[in-house]
Amino acid sequence: MALKISKRGIIPPFIVMDVMRAANERASAGKDVLHLEVGQPSTFAPMAVIDAAKRALDHDFIGYTDALGVFPLRENLSVYYENYYGLSIPPERIIITTGSSGAFILSFLAAFEHGDKVALASPSYPAYKNILRVLGVDPVDIQVGSETNFQVTAEILEDLDVDLDGLIIASPSNPTGSMLTDEALKLIVGWCAIKGVRLISDEIYHGITYKGKANTVLSYVDDAIVVNSFSKYFSMTGWRLGWMIVPENLVRTCECLAQNLFISPPTLSQLAAISVFDCFDELDANVARYAENRNILMQELPKAGLEELAPSDGAFYVYADVARFTNDSNAFCKKILAETGVAITPGLDFDAVRGSQFVRLSFAGATADISEAARRLGKFLK
Repeated sequence: MALKISKRGIIPPFIVMDVMRAANERASAGKDVLHLEVGQPSTFAPMAVIDAAKRALDHDFIGYTDALGVFPLRENLSVYYENYYGLSIPPERIIITTGSSGAFILSFLAAFEHGDKVALASPSYPAYKNILRVLGVDPVDIQVGSETNFQVTAEILEDLDVDLDGLIIASPSNPTGSMLTDEALKLIVGWCAIKGVRLISDEIYHGITYKGKANTVLSYVDDAIVVNSFSKYFSMTGWRLGWMIVPENLVRTCECLAQNLFISPPTLSQLAAISVFDCFDELDANVARYAENRNILMQELPKAGLEELAPSDGAFYVYADVARFTNDSNAFCKKILAETGVAITPGLDFDAVRGSQFVRLSFAGATADISEAARRLGKFLK
């Protein structure tokens, strides 16, 4: 008799990781690959972070930390919010997590019950809905497009024929790079307050913007949950370190969950990250490179026939409509990888309804790679 397999694990794959595996297999076979599939900076962590990690290995005991994270790192984040946003966020409300993924798991478990309904834009980061489903929470897809800058609006929420328990927003967003204006963000905050909807704001691409600074939802409301990460702006993807800011009445709940689910975040990464707040010149130089890479793709892709592009006002992605070339973005991306060595991600990862007609390109890599990828794509599409 076959042993039972839980249905919780029967969820769609994170396709970008499948694409990365295929790209790595191609590289292992001795063929060249240009990685535009993964949202990962190609730069190392800042040198001060690496030096701090070396010192910690030589002089510190790398054991468990408090489940909420080491206090000096939480204090530094509190200072960061004061300097960057002008907000006073007590370090006691800041929770260090195992990447933003750990923060999403904690926030969803702390805020929602089995069967609750949580809305999110589509296209969006696929792990939102997949984690929700695993936890028994029902994701509610809201199809958005260029008419609302690929963002949910208060007007759209008001017209929904469903009672929501939660809403997830992201500005800048993945995969489109779109951003909410301050006014749109305030209207969403107001709608959530009136309806009693828990708001979770994914702010992991803050610091990487090209048309003005992104504002945190905490500028307008105190009871939202904010998720952020050291992976993107801080260029520390493999260190698996993130943070969340929660209302005071959720701190102990999140602490108990974290104690049981994760014990503590990675200790070495925490000790190293304390130094990252001395590295803004280095980090902003990365953003300047992303801006150059963005300009290359925004100029070259339309010449190749990819004229319908999401705004890419932040993050490091271009989300392109490929309907004139294919109605199967998955097969299209596989063909591009096989024939050009350029790895990109099918839109089906982000939008199960319309994603077959879209692809996402990450421009977080080296500028020379982005230029060469644009050249190869142009040749392939013509």
